[in-house]
Parts: sequence; structure tokens; C-alpha cells
Amino acid sequence: MTEKRPNPTISPQTLAALRQADTPTVCNALEHVMGGRTAEGFTKFPVVCADPSLPPVVGFARTAKIRASSPAQKPAAEVRALRMQYYEYVSAGEGPNVAVIEDTDWPHVIGGFWGEVQVAQHKGLGVAGTLTNGVLRDLGMLDEGYQVIAGAVGPSHAFVHVTELDCPVTVFGMSVRPGDLIHADRHGAVVIPAEHIERMAWAIDVVMRKEVPILSAARAPGFTVEKLRAAWAKADKVS
Repeated sequence: MTEKRPNPTISPQTLAALRQADTPTVCNALEHVMGGRTAEGFTKFPVVCADPSLPPVVGFARTAKIRASSPAQKPAAEVRALRMQYYEYVSAGEGPNVAVIEDTDWPHVIGGFWGEVQVAQHKGLGVAGTLTNGVLRDLGMLDEGYQVIAGAVGPSHAFVHVTELDCPVTVFGMSVRPGDLIHADRHGAVVIPAEHIERMAWAIDVVMRKEVPILSAARAPGFTVEKLRAAWAKADKVS
């Protein structure tokens, strides 16, 4: 385990704004706060979702590593004890917490840690959702309202077991530390740095309002390049 860091603080207003915006909008808002674009801090590979219609998953990362391609090299009692420690860890604190799980078999993942039983347990423990590069299974049997954003769909759990807790992980090319604020949906995920969290509600509002004149003009009859220039000029004045 890494040295424990307290979760960043987040106001109810900011949390509500993040839950109402999709992840591409949050990425745009984060760039607005940072003053420019970035090629880091977000997922870079396609994902699959338990239910693409669900709202975004927002919460503080509870991280772990798993593998499924070979049996655990520990006695069964130790494997079970680590699994129980995992459940204690992901449900601890005020939250909201998001389980962020790196399958170290990636990109050749074969065994599903996430299915009907895991979803029921995590939902019951109050976890907000899951982001993993591993396998998802039991489609159509998962508890409603709990999102799993995964790397693949498969039928078996193979030798899947937890190998490490509360550690830095990498999922889909995105580095995550324990306690990082995660925003994720069917598009992927992004880490929101602690120093930018409380400006996100403002930034989301700005980037959404900047799109209005452009979309309105583009969708109206008689759209031309001149009208596009005028719409962009109007968007540039939004702040």
C-alpha cells in the first residue's frame, strides 16, 4: 500500500455539477480551467459499459490490482483475507468512492472480477461505481443503477484474484493515485486534479454556454460560413 492521502474536498454543488455533465464536457471544462489542452490525465483506449444509459460515475479512487491468468501464489486463507481487506478499503471514508481496478494481465485480460455478485456487493457497500481495464460478465443480471466501465466482456472468472491494494494504478493509459477524483462514463474517464475541483462547476457552465451560439447557428436553416464566423465570435465573448 502507498502512504495514505486524505481525499480532496468537494462541495455538494460541485459534485452535482459533475454528475450532470458527461465526461467529454468535463474534459473540456478541465482544459478551460488549466488554460490549455493536454494529452494526459484521461483514458486513451475504448471501454465497454454495463449500462451506457447510466449517468456519470463521480468519486474518489479506491485503487487495487488484480490478475486472472494464473493462480494466486498464496494460501487460500491469505487470498480471502486480502479480498476482505479490499472490501473494507473500498467502502471506507465519507466518499463517494469509485473502485479503480488495474488488471495486470491487460491488454490480454481473460478473467472477470466484475459480475452479478461483485456488483451487488459493491452497490450494497455504497460504492459509486467501477472503472477497470479488466473483464465484465453477467450482462443482463447486474443490479440496476451500478455502472461498471470495463475493458472487455467475457464469460469466465479464470484465476482472478486481488494482488495489491491502495496503490498507484494505470487503466487505459490513465494514471490514477488513491484518492484522485474520477469522472467516468461510456466515453472513458478523466482524473480531476485536486487544485481544480472547485472551479469545475463554473468551467462546465462556461464551456456549455460557449457551444450554444455555434450549435444554434449550425442547426438553423440557411447556415453559412459567414454565420459560422459570427457564431464563433459570439462564443468567444462567453466567460
